[in-house]
Amino acid sequence: MEAFYTIQGEGFHQGKAAYFIRLGGCDVGCVWCDVKESWDAEKHPPTSVEDIVGEAKKHPARLAVITGGEPLMYDLNILTRQLKEEGFQTNVETSGAHPLSGEWDWVCLSPKKFKAPLPEFYPEANELKIIVYNKNDFKWAEEHAAKVPKDCLLYLQPEWSREAEMLPLIINYIKENPKWRISLQVHKYMNIP
Repeated sequence: MEAFYTIQGEGFHQGKAAYFIRLGGCDVGCVWCDVKESWDAEKHPPTSVEDIVGEAKKHPARLAVITGGEPLMYDLNILTRQLKEEGFQTNVETSGAHPLSGEWDWVCLSPKKFKAPLPEFYPEANELKIIVYNKNDFKWAEEHAAKVPKDCLLYLQPEWSREAEMLPLIINYIKENPKWRISLQVHKYMNIP
């Protein structure tokens, strides 16, 4: 769908320069998705792996974040292999709803209620990011946290349109449950992609 050089705004790698590769296509369909234009893959012309990697190499950072849509609707073995050959650290942001492919340095699992993650993702997750849209999401977050490795980083992130309402609840929840951390979409505060 698009690729751009920016600052990672969320999760563990927040604040780092990163090359984002956003793949078109998503069958998860989160009602609050902020990139709904990514859902229909046919609206975005195919781009060769060589062109994607060639564009990524033009920038000084060597952190590649592959996102979507739902990036793992595709086999990402060739793309990640070529990125790694060029010295990139490869990160994926996924709902976990499709089989894992690719060579990853970091897996951010962000499960969605609309389509459950496959069990294979839980042991692979370096980071569990739960989007908090309502109060029920805290219980749901704990259900997923119980399935990831003990060294997996746990993040609660307010859904952007409900940030004012959810952030105070998240702060209180983390004070009572300090295994969790807050993830904010700081790129939106900075008005960068």
